[in-house]
Amino acid sequence: MAESNELPSVPLFIDGQYRNACNAATYDVYNPATIQVIEHAASATAQDWYDGSFPRTSSFIDAIPSEDAVKAAQKAFNTWKSTTAGSKAAIFRKAAELLSLDRYRDRIVQTVIEETRTSYPWAKIANVDASAGVLLKHCDFVYSIKGEIISSDSGRDCFVQKLPMGVIFVASPWNVPLGLALISILPPIAAGNTVVLKTSEYCPASQLIVGELLKEAGLPDGVLNIIHISRDDSPVRVAEIIAHSAVRKIACTAEFTGSDRVGKLLALEAAKHLKPCVFELGGKAPSIVLNDANIENAARDIAHGAYVNSGQICTSTERVIVQREVSQKLIGTLKACATKMKAEKDPLKNRNSILGCLISPDAVKTVISAIEEAVSEGAELILGDMKVDGTCMQPHIVLGAKPGSRLWEREICTIAVVDTVDESVDLANASAYSLTSSLWTENMALAWSLASRIRAGKVIINGPTNTPESRYPQHGWGGASGYGTFTVESFLNTQLVSFRK
Repeated sequence: MAESNELPSVPLFIDGQYRNACNAATYDVYNPATIQVIEHAASATAQDWYDGSFPRTSSFIDAIPSEDAVKAAQKAFNTWKSTTAGSKAAIFRKAAELLSLDRYRDRIVQTVIEETRTSYPWAKIANVDASAGVLLKHCDFVYSIKGEIISSDSGRDCFVQKLPMGVIFVASPWNVPLGLALISILPPIAAGNTVVLKTSEYCPASQLIVGELLKEAGLPDGVLNIIHISRDDSPVRVAEIIAHSAVRKIACTAEFTGSDRVGKLLALEAAKHLKPCVFELGGKAPSIVLNDANIENAARDIAHGAYVNSGQICTSTERVIVQREVSQKLIGTLKACATKMKAEKDPLKNRNSILGCLISPDAVKTVISAIEEAVSEGAELILGDMKVDGTCMQPHIVLGAKPGSRLWEREICTIAVVDTVDESVDLANASAYSLTSSLWTENMALAWSLASRIRAGKVIINGPTNTPESRYPQHGWGGASGYGTFTVESFLNTQLVSFRK
């Protein structure tokens, strides 16, 4: 496709400098609502880190051009690993201050909406306000790196120290472009590592702002490098980066359901080189509503948890499991709450709406086909008319989707009615996902006993599944939700130092 000079270009960010791909390759970025090209992003090619003169194995490090993202990160690591905690904290604090300025806040909101067509509140709260909090939190986390003295059977003096690993390859999703990029890169950077960040092909401009923000805050060149790769080129390019001998760990946060496919591909490549991974992937969060629950509160929070950002977050409420005695009241109240929520094709026209568009026509097709499949198997569509305006889709609810069906496993809000508490727990655990959950009951003793039976990294009692706890890292218990945590500790090596007395 011929480029238009009127459209903006999104460059790579390597060693503190903006640059095009070596062969000037680009790919088109689309507005999800209009399906029109809004910008051209530089598509990093093999030449941006590999010149072809050596076999593509983990030993090709010397073939890399000096401006390459991985080599820039490797060079910066030599000094960044020794940077003091106070210096790191000052950079993070300055970046948080910059986010409060109009020139950053307004541009972030505008760019995120243009690229993802999310709602105005989500663009601002999740990508600006929450991002400032993440930065300030890491001002404290840089001081959490501590060693210890251990007892020795040999009579020597033994010390255990924590050391940064090196270059970390990070892939970040589109559903919270700035927020999740920071959540992904700050723990390894705070630990003293350097990072190569691969943006989502849907929002390269939004995530490129992270580089500008941290550079202005004082982050040295090469500590963070940002590349964009077209969807077609991603499998080969990412495999090459993972294979690089300087890359020590792979970290990925991925968008909502279905993201386990991304994690499996990355894990497979990492396994070829025995490289460790951290994956915070998607969720299919259950919300259990027992007979004694406050139904009005439950319905309100379930609706918010299910539909904020049009349900496109990893912690969204997707499976509602309700006891039969209160099922009709909950269903009626939930439908009333969801009906009041209106998806906006142009989120700036109604800044109070929490619903925008789905990310792509393919996402729309996936949702609709999953609903049709569930209905053909006996489920009932109790809210929604399957109509779509571009990629703008109003809230839908399905009753009675079967466990194991594509709708139950992957897409949108479904309701299941059960008789007993034990059934509700069993059904909540009938999923490959394990990220978060919620439980609605007025019986706190029962809530405490049931929480340990629910297979999820978080159990929120009487609150939405997407309730954030800033001091507790989001993580799954394996399976489709991934494994590992985005903490400073996860990006440190442990080393024993033993002295003869």
